[in-house]
Amino acid sequence: MDAADFSAVLSEVRRFVRDRVVPLEAEIDEKDEMPADIRETAKKMGLFGFALPEQYGGLGLSMLEEAQLMFELGYTTPSLRSMFGTNNGIAGHVLMVGGTEEQKAHWLPRIASGEVLASFALTEPEAGSDPSTLTTKAHLDGDDWVINGAKRYITNAPLADVFMVFARTDPDAPRTRGISTFLVPAGTPGLTVAPKDHKMGQFGAWTADVYFDDVRVPASALVGGEDGLNRGFATAMGCIAHGRVHISALMVGMAERLVDESVAYASTRKQSGKTIGSFQLVQGLIADSQTDYYAGRATVLEAARAFDAGTDTKIGPSCTKYFASEMVWRVADRAVQIHGGSGYMRGVAVERFYRDARLFRIYEGTSQIQQVIIAKALLGEAARG
Repeated sequence: MDAADFSAVLSEVRRFVRDRVVPLEAEIDEKDEMPADIRETAKKMGLFGFALPEQYGGLGLSMLEEAQLMFELGYTTPSLRSMFGTNNGIAGHVLMVGGTEEQKAHWLPRIASGEVLASFALTEPEAGSDPSTLTTKAHLDGDDWVINGAKRYITNAPLADVFMVFARTDPDAPRTRGISTFLVPAGTPGLTVAPKDHKMGQFGAWTADVYFDDVRVPASALVGGEDGLNRGFATAMGCIAHGRVHISALMVGMAERLVDESVAYASTRKQSGKTIGSFQLVQGLIADSQTDYYAGRATVLEAARAFDAGTDTKIGPSCTKYFASEMVWRVADRAVQIHGGSGYMRGVAVERFYRDARLFRIYEGTSQIQQVIIAKALLGEAARG
């Protein structure tokens, strides 16, 4: 995108976030629902397809541009980003990375416009950090594939129009080589979405379990066609790597907001006749949080540049996701500490962000999984003992 056009996009998104969404945060948290007018505005702004190619109706942002956009979106409740994040990220990228031209032409324009909401159905009750152990199965019956199994914590499942479903299609192949991906429209007989989960935080972003009981789809539902058979795990890992940089930038945006909330409170709250910002121990907390935010932002931008260049699409995404998730948790914890008792009260922004931030150390790969990925990539055979 032209630099001037991209700058205009960032400015428009910043105004939308700070003028429209921030004032609604408490309401979104309380009602656990994103207002319909916010959803419609996001569609009109192109936010459901900012990372998808222009030829399919998206904005075609690079990873570096996407990261900068996520900084802005991260300044408010993460449920805003979650509303269209899977369309741009792990779900939309399944088709970008592994879809046939026919599948891309049929689905991507509708995904980019927000007409279709896509879900990424990979995680299972017994296959989370290691998705290669998934047990959902698909077998051929005539010209159709029949899917059986269950998925857990699937983002946007209660609202989804189509699911990117990962299932084992070759039970005899090594764990990472016998998995394929299927496009399963909502409403397909045998597909059931459970009631939405009641989570600790990130209200307004819905997740739910999804069940497949003899779900029958045509051969054309296999992502990538015949060439995509048993290549689903590689597709998933490519999508997740992109998602790790994406979500890391979101955390940086949240850290910026938490620093702003901390500075504003410390500048006005008085104790012993002085603003608490005059106390050096409070100053130390703010300095540490600003330093964490600064380092997180630099890490994400570097990871995004390397991802665009193709020079690092594995270690960099894991490093930045690991650092950013731990970083924003520290910043959120300090923000509550600076606010004192009020930071523990519902209705105060830092209390809500504290709950929201906790999830980042778990999804898109836990911090411990990132440590393993990074170490194994560096150590090679030595990591296997």
